[in-house]
Parts: sequence; structure tokens; C-alpha cells
Amino acid sequence: MTTKQVNKRLSKKVQSIQPSGIRRFFDLASSMDNIISLGVGEPDFVTPWNVREASISSMERGFTAYSANAGIIELREAISNYMTSRFSVDYDPESEILVTVGASEAIDVGMRAILDEGDEVIVVEPSFVSYAPLVSMAGGVPVAVGTNIDTDFKVTAAQIEAVITDRTKAMMLCFPNNPTGSTMNKEELKEIAELAERHDLLVFSDEIYAELTYDEEHVAFSSLEGMKERTVIISGFSKAFAMTGWRLGFVCAPKDLLSAMLKIHQYSLMCAPTMAQYGALEALKTGMDDVYRMKQSYKQRRNYFVKSFSEIGLECHTPGGAFYAFPSIEKTGLTSEQFAEKLLLEERVAVVPGHVFGEGGEGHIRCSYATSMENLELSVERIGRFLKQF
Repeated sequence: MTTKQVNKRLSKKVQSIQPSGIRRFFDLASSMDNIISLGVGEPDFVTPWNVREASISSMERGFTAYSANAGIIELREAISNYMTSRFSVDYDPESEILVTVGASEAIDVGMRAILDEGDEVIVVEPSFVSYAPLVSMAGGVPVAVGTNIDTDFKVTAAQIEAVITDRTKAMMLCFPNNPTGSTMNKEELKEIAELAERHDLLVFSDEIYAELTYDEEHVAFSSLEGMKERTVIISGFSKAFAMTGWRLGFVCAPKDLLSAMLKIHQYSLMCAPTMAQYGALEALKTGMDDVYRMKQSYKQRRNYFVKSFSEIGLECHTPGGAFYAFPSIEKTGLTSEQFAEKLLLEERVAVVPGHVFGEGGEGHIRCSYATSMENLELSVERIGRFLKQF
């Protein structure tokens, strides 16, 4: 079949979207020996045993049928209690919470629920690789707002306001941020909240890393005055609870938005896996000690990693959350793609080139420190050796 024939079969929208740059390097690294991977954003901890046991028990008890489309009510009630106790914002488990197949599905159904063709969504970059494509696939137009290392990759209300048009429908935020690890405090977020209210914008706030903050407590965007009615909180169990393969996320949103998202979820996926939901329920009930233990380990690794990058000559801001370092490699004269590929081939260290997270990511690499201290120490040794040629 010719390229022309293939292109005729595929939608122009899908043809315009590039495959994930993260996966390209992960797949390349997986075919090589003696690799230290700092690439994929995944905890190196195994899901705690009591969570696994709860899921196994649910199967043994025969809970293997479809759940309610929005998720089992016990889990939605637990999510409601969690949001109230941790972030001081109340959600009705019956009408304002939806359990999804990962946080990625939550973003997807959210964008499809609000966007008409040509509507614009402001995406703060560097950002997770799926945001802009999901906006595009929903018929919207992603509008990038870049941040940089000089401001620790924080965004200001003025930067956002500069790109607002009469087609702007929403903004997409992610703090703690993937890939930079940047966080924002309450006063900084309040300025953006006031902007959203002034321009009548929806706010999609990806807070999947909310539990992984190291220097100050996380602030849920919907907890800010007047923001619950215009905020869609995206979260889940993958990162903080070490449950990536379980593919379980959740949405907290106003009733009208949640209802629209639920319709799409009903027709596209029906419900999240029942057995995974019982595992997540156990995680919320008894898993916070495990979260704290993992978080303390990440903090120790963060401190080591950032200090070590500085010692080998890479400028790197101190990430306040998540489990990524985002050092600058501009001094080498290489693009982030060239640096990552050369490092992989010469020193067997896999990192993600910053440009895959948007134009603002160029000149940087994303390095996950969700791996053992032994691997981190060895990776620093190899990267340091690699840098001596520049």
C-alpha cells in the first residue's frame, strides 16, 4: 500500500499528531544492554501489598462485573473524603466525581466535553506530552505559553493573559509539573484564578503529583475562592501510590461538566476496571503511610541529583515536586534530541529530550529520579564523563 493510499485512509487530524517522544527513547533503550533509564516517569516501588491484596480479594469474592459507569460508589466516597481532608475542597461523590482509566483518559474526556472546533486551550509549557495532542484531537487549538529556568518554570497570570483571545475556552495547568518538577504556591495560583474569573475561563488542573511535594504543601486549584465552579481537577493513583499499571485516575468537577464527561466515558470505555477500583479504595483507606515513605525517598534522591548535576556542570533548578530533574544542556551546543541520543549511544543513559514537552523544553533534558540511588550515582558518573568532551 502506498503512502498516498495510507494517508487517504487516515484522518488528517491524526496524521498531524506525532508519536510520543518519550516512548521513542524508551523503546530504543529497551533494545540495548547495560542501560540506566531515567526516562519513563514511573515509580520504582512496587504497589504496596495491602493494595494488591485488596484487588485479589475482590476477584476472589466475585467482584468481576462492570461497575457503575462513574466508578464504585465506595471509591468515589473515599475520593470525596480524601479531597476534603487533604485539600479542603468538597465534592459530591454522586455527581462530581468520575473514576477514569488513568488520568490521561480524564484529560481526553474533559477536552471532548468542552471543545467545539477551533476553540483554544492555553497550555503552559514545558508540559506533559499528551496535553496538546488531546486538545487537537478534540477539535481544539492548543496555544502554548512558555516558562523557563530563570523563573523556576513558573507561569504568571500576565503571560497567560497575553495569549487570551475571544476563542479561548480553557487553560491547562500542571503543578507539580511534569517535566520540570516546578510547583506554585497559593499566592501565585490566586493571580491565575483571578484571571480565569475575569475572562470566564475553565481551568484544567492536572494534580497527579499533588502528594509528591517536598518543600511546601500542595494547593488544589479548586480550593481557591470561586474556583470550584470553573475547575476540572485531574488526578489518580499512578504516581503517589505506585500504581501506574493499574490505569486508574479520577476527575473532580462541577456537576454540569462532570455529567458531560460521564457521557463520553460511558460510550467510549463504560467503566474503569472493577478490580483496580477495589485496590485504589484500599490505597486511600490505608496507604498514606506508604505514600509518605516513598515521598521521603524521592526527596533524598532529588537532593542528591540536583547537587550532583551542579557539581558536574549542569545548571538545574531544584524541583519542588514530582520526581523529575530538568537540567539545562545548552552549554554543550547540542539540541536536546542530539544530546539524549548521543548520551544513550555513548554512555548507555536514557533521558528524555526536553523539546518533546514543547518549545520551552528545548535546551533541557528530563531525568527521572524514581530509580535506585545506585542507578542515580552511576548515571551521574556516566553523564559527567560524557560532558568532558564539550
